[in-house]
Amino acid sequence: MHLHTETPTANASLEEMEANAERAATLLRAMANKNRLLLLCLLNQGELSVSQLNSELDIPQSTLSQHLSVLRQDKLVKTRREAQTIYYALASKEVEAIIATLYQLYCE
Repeated sequence: MHLHTETPTANASLEEMEANAERAATLLRAMANKNRLLLLCLLNQGELSVSQLNSELDIPQSTLSQHLSVLRQDKLVKTRREAQTIYYALASKEVEAIIATLYQLYCE
């Protein structure tokens, strides 16, 4: 019988890869919806308010709110409040890089 022993370094690397794979899967699940992907592409151009996003997309306000909630929950976007207005922006350099790549491939 052959026992497979892993070194702590290899094991830590596998754990890190699993955590990264989980983060990537979360990102890809969120982007798998056309409207959420469009929202991310719009935000790739810079911070926008909810009303600006609503005027750009042809979807009901309630649908927009649901999609923004998913993106917020999955930590793909961040918010900033200024008085009564909520602004959205991409949450990380990772998200920016992926959306920028998709934008170059499919939107230019």
